[in-house]
Amino acid sequence: MDYIEYKRLFDAILESTNPAPPYDNDMYLDYTRLNRSRMKRWDKQLALDEELVSRLKKIDAPQHWIIITEPWCGDAAHLVPFLIRMAEQNEYISYDLQLRDSAPFLIERYLTAGAKSIPKLIVRNESGNDIFSWGPRPSGAQELMKKMQADNADFETIKIGLQNWYNADKGRALCREIIEYFK
Repeated sequence: MDYIEYKRLFDAILESTNPAPPYDNDMYLDYTRLNRSRMKRWDKQLALDEELVSRLKKIDAPQHWIIITEPWCGDAAHLVPFLIRMAEQNEYISYDLQLRDSAPFLIERYLTAGAKSIPKLIVRNESGNDIFSWGPRPSGAQELMKKMQADNADFETIKIGLQNWYNADKGRALCREIIEYFK
């Protein structure tokens, strides 16, 4: 699906009187509502690193980007808008958003330490071979997550800690990490 379809999926979930699992659980529905709001905010205010934009514009062979995500995923709400904006910088880049929990279950081939962590970006060449994969979060956010887990922080503390990290970072770490793949 493209980004417009992905945003429509949020709306369909949130407008449904009888949402499908896992959105029949109020917790997942609340995450989806919050994540839709976060994405709208990022869509309006995100800024890509100029060096990254320059490197993306220099791509001269077709690439296909696959972004594995889910509407309930907090990390994805902060990162998917940036990844889409990156893909839009060059006509040689096409992209597709795939849901982690729906067929074709591509996530099974891109596990993070054995987990189905998302979002995940897979960049392929025109022959369909992987150039690289990235995810599920920038290294600074990942380090914060590991520290909070080591400190036995509860889920709410972790969620707020990551939210604050993303808001302060403003996508800079993601841009720096993606630049490295295109050097």
